[in-house]
Order: sequence, then C-alpha cells, then structure tokens
Amino acid sequence: MQLATWNVNSLSVRLPQVLDWLAANPVDVLALQELKMTDDKFPAAAIAAAGYSAQWFGQKTYNGVALLSRTPASDVVKNIPGFADDMSRVIAATYALPAAPGGAAQSIRVIGAYFPNGQEPGSDKFEYKMEWLKGLRQWVQAELAAHPNLVLMGDYNITFDDLDVWDPVGLKDTIHCTEEERYHLRALIALGLHDSLRLFAQPEKSYSWWDYRDFAFRRNRGMRIDHILVSDALKARATACTIDKTPRKNERPSDHAPVVVTLS
Repeated sequence: MQLATWNVNSLSVRLPQVLDWLAANPVDVLALQELKMTDDKFPAAAIAAAGYSAQWFGQKTYNGVALLSRTPASDVVKNIPGFADDMSRVIAATYALPAAPGGAAQSIRVIGAYFPNGQEPGSDKFEYKMEWLKGLRQWVQAELAAHPNLVLMGDYNITFDDLDVWDPVGLKDTIHCTEEERYHLRALIALGLHDSLRLFAQPEKSYSWWDYRDFAFRRNRGMRIDHILVSDALKARATACTIDKTPRKNERPSDHAPVVVTLS
C-alpha cells in the first residue's frame, strides 16, 4: 500500500500533472493541499475517470485540501473539531486496509493537512499558527487513541532540523525554521508518531519544496516541509519513503514535490 502527499499549488492549473502522476504512480491514497478552488469547481469527474474517489474541502483563492483514494472513504472530518477556523486546512477519512490471510479486517485513518505558513515570527499569522498547532495536536492525540493505524501527512510548513534546510545558518530563526515551530513538530512525534522519511537512508540535501525564484530548484536550495508521520503500528509496516522530484521538473510545476510512503 502506498500513500502520498503533494501540495499542488492550484489544482485548476495542475490537474493534468496530478492525473499524469497518478497514472505513473498509482498510489492508494493521495493527499492534496492548496487546491485554491471552491467545492463546486473540484474536478470530481476527471478524478473518477482516473479510477479514484475523492473527498475535498475547498476555499476560494487560498488553501483547500483533498484526499484521493482507490477505495471509498468513511468517517470524513473537515478541519479540526473544536477549533474555530474559517480556513480549509484539514481533511480526514478512514479506509479499509488489505487483510492478511486469515486475519481480521483493519482500517487506516488518514489525515491530510495544510499547516499555516505563519508569515514571520511575531506576526498575527504566526500566533494563529501556534494556536492551530495546539489544536491539531490535541485532536490527533484523540484520533490516535481511536485509530492505531494513523497517518498524518501534508504540507507542514515546518522543518525538523538543519538537515531539512539548504542554508541552516542564514535561515536560522526564520519562518519554517524557528524553535517555536519545531517544538510543535516534536510534540506531534511525542504522541507516538514517526517521520517516515527518516526511517530510511536518504540522499543528502533531500528537500520537498523549492522557491520559484533564483533558480532554487536547479541549485537545490530547498527545504523539507512536506512530511508523512505514521503511528507506531504503521512504523512496523513501513518499507520505504521517498521524495519524487520528477514533477518539479514539469513546465509550470508546483513548488512542492510529492512524498510517498510504502507500507507492507
């Protein structure tokens, strides 16, 4: 089973790229971020024609998230329960897991999220990000208690450490790289989650986002801000995790690349 996350930075612009990528990489679940479209504009028919069902939560101009899957979703939740928010940032659903021979049926809980950017430390948007992260953690803790097989994936807009940053000295304490943000990322890990990419050996300077400016992708001046965190139960089933840079080479690409985890 494969699950992937991809901030597409406008699905209306990059739908053909998403469909091409799914044809070449038929993952079981794909979490999308930054749809940048209202619900009525979501291309459900085109995605169904590609063999995927979809759950989506859109918003005009900004944000928007979706889950595309080969099997139907159940128990769909949009945004963080109990956290008042007018931004479309979170979508969660449960999917059936392939049962082992003679084994009981199991399911997997998938949460796709577009974490707030935060703009800059000290700003109102940064304070919103801190409060949002607290709300997310409280909810994920409850979700883990109910769903041992859980994946939290998306555009986190946070790096784990200096290995995730092309210039850790120059970018120290800037947005995505502050101690306050990384504290919340570590707090999610402390719930019993694991950074799936770091479970496996990776090339040096493995990033998932590159600015459009200054030939950043060509020079590999990026950050790793797209993550797939898996629960203890799924850590034991994880066999690989990779960042697929291929779509970043497309004409008019998203500034993010897909991240893919494989489970046995």
